[in-house]
Amino acid sequence: GQAVTAEDVKFSFERYQGASASLLREKVQAVEIVDAQRIRLRLKEPWPDFMAFYGTPATGAAWVVPKAYVEKVGPDGFKKHPVGAGPYKFVRQDPGIAMVVEAYEGYWRMTPAVKRIIFKSVPEDATRLAMLKTGEADIAHNLLGPAAEEVRRDPRLRLVPVSTAANQWVDFFSQWDPKSPWHDVRVRLAANHAIDRRAIVEAESLGHSRATGSIVPREFEFALPIEPYAYDPERAKQLLREAGYPNGFDAGEIATGTGFGGPTEATAGYLRAVGIRVRVRSLERAAFLAARREKTLKDLAFGGTGALGNAATRLENFVIGGGGFAYGSYPDLDELFRKAARELDRTKREQMLHEIQRQVHERAIFAPIWQLTVLNGVGPRLVKPPFGDIPLFPYPSPYEEIQLKGGQ
Repeated sequence: GQAVTAEDVKFSFERYQGASASLLREKVQAVEIVDAQRIRLRLKEPWPDFMAFYGTPATGAAWVVPKAYVEKVGPDGFKKHPVGAGPYKFVRQDPGIAMVVEAYEGYWRMTPAVKRIIFKSVPEDATRLAMLKTGEADIAHNLLGPAAEEVRRDPRLRLVPVSTAANQWVDFFSQWDPKSPWHDVRVRLAANHAIDRRAIVEAESLGHSRATGSIVPREFEFALPIEPYAYDPERAKQLLREAGYPNGFDAGEIATGTGFGGPTEATAGYLRAVGIRVRVRSLERAAFLAARREKTLKDLAFGGTGALGNAATRLENFVIGGGGFAYGSYPDLDELFRKAARELDRTKREQMLHEIQRQVHERAIFAPIWQLTVLNGVGPRLVKPPFGDIPLFPYPSPYEEIQLKGGQ
């Protein structure tokens, strides 16, 4: 392989087109190469959270690609055969179905023990469980409800819970339309009080996930711990009456991606029980994420994110005007966020970010459900479950440390 250079880092930053591309270009004045191994990023103004945005998976802007190779094969060629700097080399892929990688013997940290890994995209829990039981798969990622319970009861398998940064919530996309019932905070509060989050946690994640009142994980820097809204269906009905909907109303669809049908159906059931009549619409995961990013979803959605970062990165994407996934915003919160972004005093910045989170809760901008603990099924061939070494990271890691029994 070729060495990673400062030229690659500069090229990768300038090539970035992700959700926070406009924000980074607004804040960064220049990217300068100091020498082969160092770059300097000059900011237009103080931005204490710069590294939280740039240097974490909150944006992905710091992922480095090889400049010469990308320029040679072009964007489409790179998508077909990507090259990175990790412990495994890309071999082939069938988009949306499977990807094969092989160990890179010259990896700087260590030579991977497992020589080939096959990643398969299998949306159905039951199919992933069957593959785990037959030995076709060594790891079944993100099992919910009955499938997870079946793994727990099987003495040959291990159920491995992994805490994540994946808060999930219900979006009220129509709240920005003055003609919509969701424009009334009482309706949004009614929806929040209608949902029994702890029952969903027990049924869908066997009690491992944490019911929450925030879209920001509690472990994040500057997070304000917020308890979930109380489950109170009578209060929900009263709020609907006060808002002018004594018989409830038709709320359209609640969209979700494959993999979270169970908690979405449960949430929809609680909403219907108080008179908020909603239909579940399940989309293939890539289509759901694309529609969410392009802001074409209507009515409601059950979604979230597991992107790492801090409270500021989470708020910027979903609450603040112009954010990659913000369908609307409140001008006072936008202004407070801008002040926090420039504030060099850490205590003052924390107070501002706490106030934004408090207002998000009081205005019921979302209906937070849980901070997800991912339940993984692990087969008998693995020496130890490869989870948890990277805090709040839901996937196996580091891949180079995965070992199979008997050196298989």
